[in-house]
Amino acid sequence: MPEAASLYLVPTPIGNLGDITIRALEVLKSVDWILAEDTRTSKPLLNHYDIITKTQPYHQHNEHKVVETLIRRMQEGKTFALITDAGSPGISDPGFLIIRECLKNNIKIECLPGATAFVPALVKSGLPTDRFCFEGFIPQKKGRETLLKSLADEERTMVFYESPFRLLKTLDDFVKYFGPDRLASVSRELTKIYEETKNGTLAQVLKYFTNKIVKGEIVIVVSGKTYSQKAQQQNEPTEKTDG
Repeated sequence: MPEAASLYLVPTPIGNLGDITIRALEVLKSVDWILAEDTRTSKPLLNHYDIITKTQPYHQHNEHKVVETLIRRMQEGKTFALITDAGSPGISDPGFLIIRECLKNNIKIECLPGATAFVPALVKSGLPTDRFCFEGFIPQKKGRETLLKSLADEERTMVFYESPFRLLKTLDDFVKYFGPDRLASVSRELTKIYEETKNGTLAQVLKYFTNKIVKGEIVIVVSGKTYSQKAQQQNEPTEKTDG
């Protein structure tokens, strides 16, 4: 039998509670503790699957304070599962620090495959998936302009996360730095009842969302510079609506 891990990284559903693996449920029920980004957010999921494992908060505001204690408890034989509010730990969510410290201390980690928002958004965008870069949440102030200027000539498909409150500002900045004709796809509420994806040029998706009340976490997929130029030259359709 392989050596058991002390830390399990467990993806949780991004919306639909059915999107969790059997193995994830087994791990969450078998470990000594579940480290949860927000125990209140995780409670409905854990209750739904009758998981009574003890939980402990672990988030960006306390991770530096508790990580040393957690490492020591793992060295003493305790096992932990790390979950976030939704999706895979470490992808625009807490995880990096404790993973790094486990590796420094030769503590075994297992990362389970599972839900993450950017994969379905990227695949259903209709934009190239053979080469892409994940940028997550872009800076709101310091470094924002520098980053957007550097991405203007990016050839790969780009994937971003954004909140509904900043969607219009971000799309407006994309139009400014990438150009209004750059192809894009905006997905929100993935796997939920009101899931929606809007495809088109940046100018078109910006216009579409300008007068809408937008809710839910959002994934923005933007084509690389060369692909958009080729699409325009070939007179390919630039607007599709799904949802």
